Amino acid sequence: MKTGELGSTGLRGQLPTLATREDLIWVMPAEVAMPRLSIPLVSLYLTLMALIACGSDSSGADQREENNETVTLTLLTHDSFAISEGVFEAFHDQTGIRVEVLTSGDVGSLVAQTILSADNPVGDVVFGIDNTFMQRLLDQSILEPYKTSELANVPDRFELDSTYRLTPIDYGDVCVNYWIDALDGPPPRSLMDLVQPEFAGSLVVQSPETSSPGMAFLLATIAGTPDWEHFWTQLKANDVAVTSSWESAYYGDFVAGGGSRPMVVSYASSPVAELIYADPPVDEPPTGVLLDSCFRQIEFAGVLAGTAHTDEARALVDFLLSPTFQNEIPMNMFMYPVSQKAELPPEFVEHSQLTENPLSLDPAEIEARRKDWTERWVEIVLG
Repeated sequence: MKTGELGSTGLRGQLPTLATREDLIWVMPAEVAMPRLSIPLVSLYLTLMALIACGSDSSGADQREENNETVTLTLLTHDSFAISEGVFEAFHDQTGIRVEVLTSGDVGSLVAQTILSADNPVGDVVFGIDNTFMQRLLDQSILEPYKTSELANVPDRFELDSTYRLTPIDYGDVCVNYWIDALDGPPPRSLMDLVQPEFAGSLVVQSPETSSPGMAFLLATIAGTPDWEHFWTQLKANDVAVTSSWESAYYGDFVAGGGSRPMVVSYASSPVAELIYADPPVDEPPTGVLLDSCFRQIEFAGVLAGTAHTDEARALVDFLLSPTFQNEIPMNMFMYPVSQKAELPPEFVEHSQLTENPLSLDPAEIEARRKDWTERWVEIVLG
């Protein structure tokens, strides 16, 4: 497959020249927040050549060029960041600012690196912090407040930080997916249906200790069932399978990879990806989504305190909410843009399945109780 502009590690959306379903492993969000088995936690760089300016017009860029005032911004992000070639060139054309992308493994590693380098930040803007980790950054003095005017185009439900240190950029839902033709009867309609005898041995999940979707599904059960501990006790008795990663679940136990289980924890965008990568082509996705199980993940960007280029960093945050960047998100990162100015590709318009009432928890509660919840889950399910 084509490796795209970020190399061959962790691509979530650079579409290959010849798309096959094996390529899905490269384009799904997968382990955005936990270590991946197949991706070493090393940084790689993408440098997009451009000139520099302080203003938003080309004349300002020309003036800075003449004065040899070159500013390069570093965008610190996770391994699943992917955009099409030329997108940051559009930012350069508007501002003259040069952008370098530095990836830092999964989002857990991204958060850790951002905190550990707070006294000497390695970037100017951070992107990819989600609502399951955002409180950890907000508890530190490492982000500059910035209320971009582009938030006028973003629904209030995505604005979780009243201090404007983290700006919402995209979102997606982690949900139970099912292979339609592999079910013996109707699909489940609620989380509690998963513990019923007719779905015994049907579901594979990921461990919240090692997997982002695994953690999101645990949070979904905490938010969406009357007693999450009893739910997991019942699910264990119903022969749930547990893997360490999205890849091993989706392409191991789930029928998509030749396994025997017709249900898996994945993403609301997974059916769209299955449609796009189907070989031979299909008219409808072969998978469906249990909407009652969906936990919403929102990804944010923020200006890092200590940057020497505050104004330019703010301009980059503005750009991340512009239609130019927002329109890139679905087909490159298989997430959804937050801006109401963005346009979804036809495949998403026709086949995406998003619930109007996703499950969620307060980021502060997640941060305070994550360790205890995970340890209790291990006792119930793996003990």
